[in-house]
Amino acid sequence: MMIKVFLAIVIAALIGYFLGSLNFSIIIVKIMKGKDIRKMGSKNAGLTNTYRCCGPACAVLTLTGDLCKGIFAVSLSRMIAVALNAGLSPDNNANYIGYIAGFFAIIGHIFPIYYNFKGGKGVLVGVSSFLVIEPRVFLALITIFAIVLALSKYVSLSSIIATVYCPLAIFLMSLIVDGCSFGRSLLYTALSIPMAAVVVWMHRSNIERLKNGTESKFSFKRTGK
Repeated sequence: MMIKVFLAIVIAALIGYFLGSLNFSIIIVKIMKGKDIRKMGSKNAGLTNTYRCCGPACAVLTLTGDLCKGIFAVSLSRMIAVALNAGLSPDNNANYIGYIAGFFAIIGHIFPIYYNFKGGKGVLVGVSSFLVIEPRVFLALITIFAIVLALSKYVSLSSIIATVYCPLAIFLMSLIVDGCSFGRSLLYTALSIPMAAVVVWMHRSNIERLKNGTESKFSFKRTGK
């Protein structure tokens, strides 16, 4: 049994990392503009910088691609875990494997093997993982993000606050709404903490700028060509 669980975890990590490494900001901007997004604007290969420098068309395609890779990573990994009978309970519940795939998809997005390990900050792929892991948590995180963004106009602050809330949302949703045992709820929460921690860590420069009052606010006005 433990061999199957170990194998499922390794497969999920590999699937998550290699799918996560497909940075659609880099791909789309290169195809549509013939440029490297990592040399434009804030030099971050993410959605916000893509929108600011290349406009809504590139941003929408980037959003779609980065959402899909998180969804595919979690879905495929969970299907394989179920096929291996690598669930952690008699009913072969393999939901835990989604957190593994999601975490490594974030790592792949941040340190992509295809792009000299220089990628984005992992917000989109991390959030998209929860469309499969726990859709109601996804909706909660998107709602928090939208509210904070509407009030503050800071994409980074909205991302950080939504990310920090994620483990608590997982725990409350698992324990109270889904009726999971305390142990299983705690397991899911523990697995979500590294996902949240790495995304917040990737925003450390944004946090410093927020403290200094130099962080750029979001607007629909483009800043580059």
